[in-house]
Amino acid sequence: MRGITLLQLFFFTGGTLLSFFWMAVILGHRRQRTFERVLFFLCLALFLFYSGSLLALNGQLYYGDAPGALLRFSWIMICLGLTALPALLLHLNIEYAHIRGMLFHGGKKSFWLFAAYLPLVYFLAKLFAQLRLTAGFNFLAPINALGNPYKFWMATVFVAVAIWQHRFTKRTFESEEKSFHRHLVWQLALAAAWVYAIHAVRHGIETAQAGINLFLVAFPLLPLGTLVRKVQKFNFLQIGRQSNLIYAVVLAFVALLYLSFVRRVSQWFEPALPPEATAAILLFLPVVFFEPLQRAFRNSLRKAAHSEMDLTQRMMGPIQDIARLGNFAKLVGFVEQWVKSQFQFANVELTIGIAALPSAGSGESSGGAIDTFAIQQGSQPLGYLRVTSHGAMLSGETWAALEFLCEQLPAAFDLCRLIEEKLRLERELAERERMAALGQMAASISHNLKNPLGSIKTILQVQLESVEMPDSLKAETRMVLAEISRLSNKLGQLLQFSRPTAFGDSIAACDLAEVVNEVSAVMRPEAERKGIALDVAAQSGLRVMASREAVSDIVSNLVVNGLEAADGSGRVEVRAMRAESSALICVRDDGKGIPQELREKVMQPFFTTKTQGTGLGLAIVARRVSDAGGKVEIESPLKQGRGAKFCVWLPVQRDEAGK
Repeated sequence: MRGITLLQLFFFTGGTLLSFFWMAVILGHRRQRTFERVLFFLCLALFLFYSGSLLALNGQLYYGDAPGALLRFSWIMICLGLTALPALLLHLNIEYAHIRGMLFHGGKKSFWLFAAYLPLVYFLAKLFAQLRLTAGFNFLAPINALGNPYKFWMATVFVAVAIWQHRFTKRTFESEEKSFHRHLVWQLALAAAWVYAIHAVRHGIETAQAGINLFLVAFPLLPLGTLVRKVQKFNFLQIGRQSNLIYAVVLAFVALLYLSFVRRVSQWFEPALPPEATAAILLFLPVVFFEPLQRAFRNSLRKAAHSEMDLTQRMMGPIQDIARLGNFAKLVGFVEQWVKSQFQFANVELTIGIAALPSAGSGESSGGAIDTFAIQQGSQPLGYLRVTSHGAMLSGETWAALEFLCEQLPAAFDLCRLIEEKLRLERELAERERMAALGQMAASISHNLKNPLGSIKTILQVQLESVEMPDSLKAETRMVLAEISRLSNKLGQLLQFSRPTAFGDSIAACDLAEVVNEVSAVMRPEAERKGIALDVAAQSGLRVMASREAVSDIVSNLVVNGLEAADGSGRVEVRAMRAESSALICVRDDGKGIPQELREKVMQPFFTTKTQGTGLGLAIVARRVSDAGGKVEIESPLKQGRGAKFCVWLPVQRDEAGK
């Protein structure tokens, strides 16, 4: 019987420490998942059972006849833990199955949860009866106190969980995870059989009951202990990256155990030595082991750091591949998703172009710890990487790996920008080659069509002056002349767009107000014919660094575009003024506006939404503004979903800019 008592003392102590260890790890990890919450309460139930049993056993060993209040308190803890244990165990496996994608439908999960917790309704009455006991506690086999239905429920839960573990074994491909589930299958099957064995010998000798119950007491210790190795070495349950948390909890437990050992030894030697002297000697004794411990932890931490550095090196390969695509926005998004998946963070945010860090470096949110890492190239700050972990803090090796990653990212950014610039230059070169081909084509079209059209127009005009032409033919001839004029205008617009900037145009200057007023005078009859109000206001004496012809092309095409967009009795406003160190030309209409999806296309050559348009008017504007070193902005809609405003900034002459 003494041997069983020593084993009970060992198992109760181990169970109390292991369950409390996992409670501390889960609280420190703080991953926002139901699985971890259920695991915490399962460990709490085990802790209540083991610590209550350990308290009762120590009370009996120390007092011989333990106080009734102590035994009753221990019995309450044991009954609370035992009652909640089966439901929590089944719930834990249901949540794990849900994480593994084996319970996609919410109805199936709800059914299993209902089956897990429904028996608690019956056993709460049993629990209440046991909590009211003041004597007659069965600490050798406390499961007997809850009755045969509880044993049947526990055995059924063990079998159900064993089936789930068998399914997990088939669904996983990791050898370590597979072995963990496979061992749990036969352990749970043996536990179910042992519950029946306790029932079979419930009227047997006391030693047999205690021995059989001892197996059930020892059963949870194996998976809880194995889980420590799996988590620390293989990142099982995604807790392994919190190595500092595991080490801190282990060291705290070792320190507490050693302090308990010091107290116990001091009591043993009290007849020969004062307890203070014994405690002082034992407290300074670990100094001898500091160097071996330092070597052991140094090797362990070095291996962990090397593994994280190797992971960082492997991560840079895909990042470099994405950088070679020359899309910086895509690269930033990929880095965020890649770092999040590889380090298993709750969230990752990469910000480029902000020199100052948003905070002192770390913080905390409801989702976990927030840490910020600066990205620098030499002494020049480029941005920062902000990560949100599932746990309370990052481990030291993960911190070092992220700092190393931030040192490598600027090279990937430079590569991406260089390739992006190369692709942009290649596109510009291709566009210039296309425009050169278009110019050659336009010149050929002009040469082959302009002269014949001019001759036809002259002949028809002469015929119109003949008195012998019937009136019916004169109307048709005028229609043909109008179409010839329209074709000539389109050919002129095509030549205007394809013509390269003449030498000296970029350094020429002109009076902006004069050009605006000239164009307005030409366009006003057309506006009056359509019933559109043309409102023009130009600041005098403002000279811009662009040729008169280029400014005329810009203003005329914008005004024509506004007149075509405005409805009858509409309005087109033209404003020319100084805007800081530039000249600003604004043309505004109250037409139907430009849809958001077409705003980027309207400046492209040959894009038009008009049945009779060539799609070159706004492209000519963009071309002339670019040649002059200015910029164009489009704002639409303006009011009540209608209207558009084109704003053109042109550089002003130097003496004008200094005024």
